[in-house]
Amino acid sequence: MKKTSVYLSEDDAARLGRVAAASGRPQSELIREGIRFVIGAPAARRHFRSLAKGHGGGKPYARWKSRELFRKLMGKR
Repeated sequence: MKKTSVYLSEDDAARLGRVAAASGRPQSELIREGIRFVIGAPAARRHFRSLAKGHGGGKPYARWKSRELFRKLMGKR
């Protein structure tokens, strides 16, 4: 591991300290996790799921065609 320095505002440093204390994790670990998140390195991958709150009638939607949709929206038949 390579050592580096990071300058934080007073507010950011205080907030980082509170999060570290509340989570029981070292500040350095939280900083490394944040850096991995920003640069896109594979840390713990997040999985998003549908909330299943659609407003459909339960029937599958018909596939739309771009030209047909354009004509309908532009008022041309």
